[in-house]
Amino acid sequence: MNWEQLLSLKRFGDRNKRLRKEQDPTRLGFEVDYDRVIFSAAFRSLQDKTQVIPLSKTDFVHTRLTHSLEVSVVGRSLGRLVGKELLRVHPYLEETHGYQYNDFGAIVAAAALAHDIGNPPFGHSGEKAIGEYFSSGSGSRYRDALTDKEYEDLISFEGNANGFKLLTESREGVSGGLRLSYATLGAFTKYPKESLPKKPTKHIADKKYGFFQTQADFFRELAEELGLESRGRTGDNSYSRHPLTFLVEAADDICYTIIDFEDGINLGLIPEEYALEYLIKLVKDSINTNKYNNLVHMQDRLSYLRALAINTLIADAVRIFMENEDKILNGIFDTALLDRSQYKAQIADIIDLSVERIYRSDEVIEKEIAGYRILADILEVFTDALTRDKEGNASNYDRLMIGLLPPVFRNSSGSVYEILLNTSCYVASLSDGAAVHIHNKITGKTL
Repeated sequence: MNWEQLLSLKRFGDRNKRLRKEQDPTRLGFEVDYDRVIFSAAFRSLQDKTQVIPLSKTDFVHTRLTHSLEVSVVGRSLGRLVGKELLRVHPYLEETHGYQYNDFGAIVAAAALAHDIGNPPFGHSGEKAIGEYFSSGSGSRYRDALTDKEYEDLISFEGNANGFKLLTESREGVSGGLRLSYATLGAFTKYPKESLPKKPTKHIADKKYGFFQTQADFFRELAEELGLESRGRTGDNSYSRHPLTFLVEAADDICYTIIDFEDGINLGLIPEEYALEYLIKLVKDSINTNKYNNLVHMQDRLSYLRALAINTLIADAVRIFMENEDKILNGIFDTALLDRSQYKAQIADIIDLSVERIYRSDEVIEKEIAGYRILADILEVFTDALTRDKEGNASNYDRLMIGLLPPVFRNSSGSVYEILLNTSCYVASLSDGAAVHIHNKITGKTL
């Protein structure tokens, strides 16, 4: 892979090549990507989607929206720092093509801003709830109507693939979705493969999948434009990661490791004294002990430690990326950046504590259980209604249910796979509160 291709400014439907040196400096293409994501309806819905505690009404607990904004800020710093180093190593990118280090920051920031845009309500349990509806719930009856890959898309429903669909899917009157630059779409795609074969190797790019069968053709076009290396067997859609994806992933890993830990302390699930104990090796070279000791309020102390810890991990991620640039460009770097961190042991300790005290807390588990039932019930009602409508057997009740759907999700003329996938994506688009509200409607609890 080469950086000139990887930094493609092309957008869906372009007929002429976009050159970096011809960009309007007041409205750079990669910065437009950020704007398009932040003004999208899908991004706004993240304000009421779970990051740590489902349906939490506590002001200082992060939602998917605040998490995504923070990941984009960290991603921008990572991109700029790496971009500065890359332009020193590859000066032709600036001298011949006009790329600036801020371009790398803008690409990573936009991709990071969108990284959770396809995630269902109720956190990762939402993905599992959708998948289990089709694998072991009522949705399993559709198995014989689907190909293996189509069925895998549903039983292993993936927020990353739904995000790619949201960003790129054409609909009536709107071609190419948000029409982001191909560089940003490449950086967004953590798992540049289809759902089967499932985990064919231990390479980080094979951990999950990144696009549904409905987007497979477009992803091939994207991979060709960016010069992503094919990794799969003949006939499989599997490619090497865009190098900047590693920075998007690192930004996410840094934020959820440190900030979820901070949320756990603010919620009282983790004692404050654990903060300095678990972060000391990350902050020992930068902490001003007098400043820290003079901070009166717990939240101020936590904020100070969090900022220092994030800066330490940013610097370490940049070091790892630059030391392994050749391997990354050749598609043979096979782990997340933080898996090679000198602070790997400390990161693991923080995550283990967060899993024990936060993610497995009674409040989280109880609301995730409720989420399973809520999402399964919503899927049941709408998949039944749409598939019966396709067959010409819709009842009056079915038509009423279809009328509850946004117009873009009411079409029953497509294949069974398209109906089931679109309904799953509708459910995934709901915020936590909206899912509860719709469930109340279909179960008659609002009467």
